[in-house]
Amino acid sequence: MRAPCGTCRRAGWSASRPSRTGPWPGRRRSRQRVPRPELPRLSALARRTAAICTGAFLLAAARLLDGRRATTHWAACAELAARFPAVRVRPDALYVRDGPLFTSAGVTAGIDLTLTLVEDDHGPERARTTAKYLVVFLHRPGGQSQFTVRGSATAAPGSALRRVLDAIAADPAAGHTLATMAAHASLSERHLTRLFRRTVGTTPTRYVEQVRVEAAKTLLEATDDGVDRIARVCGFGSDDTMRRAFLRGIGTTPAEYRQRFRSAHPAPEQTAYPTPEEMRYP
Repeated sequence: MRAPCGTCRRAGWSASRPSRTGPWPGRRRSRQRVPRPELPRLSALARRTAAICTGAFLLAAARLLDGRRATTHWAACAELAARFPAVRVRPDALYVRDGPLFTSAGVTAGIDLTLTLVEDDHGPERARTTAKYLVVFLHRPGGQSQFTVRGSATAAPGSALRRVLDAIAADPAAGHTLATMAAHASLSERHLTRLFRRTVGTTPTRYVEQVRVEAAKTLLEATDDGVDRIARVCGFGSDDTMRRAFLRGIGTTPAEYRQRFRSAHPAPEQTAYPTPEEMRYP
């Protein structure tokens, strides 16, 4: 198998040697490529077919995802949905399983998907040991939304929207109401909301909440401060408000996020690696 992100194929996968899993990783030009004509036939020979990142476009173009749920990298989800309306795109999922077909978000989400396949084939203990060896979560908290907040917020330098985005990033805890943001941009509230929806893909209020969640995640990872203090510092006002924002934004609570983050990043005196005995096949 050759890697990374582009030329990986399961060795010996052919009609004469059916595979348990048919992997189709994304490439730089996967969205424009015409799928190999034998893809549907090879998929039928495999027990399951898995696409990594934009490899989902190959499966969709081969009509394998028609009527099925699927995901791909968050930056390509809108294109996947537009080009293949028969596919039920799930933009926030790290990976999606629909029958024998699996799709994952980005390259690292392919690891999440692969660990699920390991668990299916060899049981949870083997998957847990593999995750420990790779120093990753066995079941990662949240979805793609935890990676897209500021990366997707693009606006021209010097523009009214850029001024608002920069002000939010500089001080997430400030009183960023719709009225104050509109005044800062010298725009009406309605016009600012339209700009946010068109450029950022969400409302101004929702964007402020997402940036505050990002700031809180950083403090949960880097400090021992209590959840209530972090909530106040990041502008939520109370830990209950922050908890609801976390559940809306990344699908997990602040306490759970901190616990899972630290279990994947142990203290120096703790080993993150399994012993040879743990890695030994039964």
